[in-house]
Amino acid sequence: MTWIEIKHVSKQMSNFILGPIHLDIEPGTIAAFVGNNGSGKSTLLKMIMDFVHPTDGEIRILGVPVQGDDEGWKKYVAYQAQTQIGYDPFTGKDLKSLFAQTYIRWDDEIFYELIHLLEVNMDEKYSKLSPGEQQKLQIALTIATNASILILDEPTSFMDMSSKNIFIDYLIDWVEKGEKIVIISSHQVDEVRKLADYIAVMHQGNLIGYFDKEELTERYQQFWFSSQPPEAPIPGEVARGDLYIITNNTHITEAFLHRESIPYMKKNTLELAEIIAILIPKEKTN
Repeated sequence: MTWIEIKHVSKQMSNFILGPIHLDIEPGTIAAFVGNNGSGKSTLLKMIMDFVHPTDGEIRILGVPVQGDDEGWKKYVAYQAQTQIGYDPFTGKDLKSLFAQTYIRWDDEIFYELIHLLEVNMDEKYSKLSPGEQQKLQIALTIATNASILILDEPTSFMDMSSKNIFIDYLIDWVEKGEKIVIISSHQVDEVRKLADYIAVMHQGNLIGYFDKEELTERYQQFWFSSQPPEAPIPGEVARGDLYIITNNTHITEAFLHRESIPYMKKNTLELAEIIAILIPKEKTN
């Protein structure tokens, strides 16, 4: 059973159109939504949570339409927004008590383990914590819900590198212990590289593609030549420089070079950040 179904969903706003987007997300998956600012990532996450209503299309969680009368799906989902509203007057202890009462699968052991690992001050009011400390508390609260589906919108943007690594390792281990879905929106490619099984690339409201991360990194290769490669496009070519081409289909590129007796010096895989930069169309400048 597909846990999250996004069926031809679109949202029209005054100066922005999102979609239509069609996407299925299976259990046991960490999916990263990546794209430039304003690409529609946060809006799509809010539509999954039914905070924003689509203009067209339908979203189902565990087979239930999120805009229907049945709100039972909500107990299986936890959401960490970029900005939390209403937390300021509460301490970490207060918020823990509120979350523990709200989520039926709340796990004290997970919460206190994360609080210890991330060194969160539970006695300070939320408003007095630094942005990074606030995010660490939010992460502990969200993962400890033990919800089947976690939706995290830029969850570590203010955290230090050590805390990010703790979060990444913990989240991967948590997902592997049972059938879960994690959807994370992030600008931090290193975080995406370590965490994600699948990557949804978005640009100006459009879903460019939903890619298996391992397959994606295997497909893209850079071929280097001792002299300028042929001017005519080479099969699989998606970009080039003076002495190299980049291909998204290594096999057909290599077969062509061999067939045409075109030697190359070496080939190498690309970093994920380089691949994403190729997938996202360049902004036109006047």
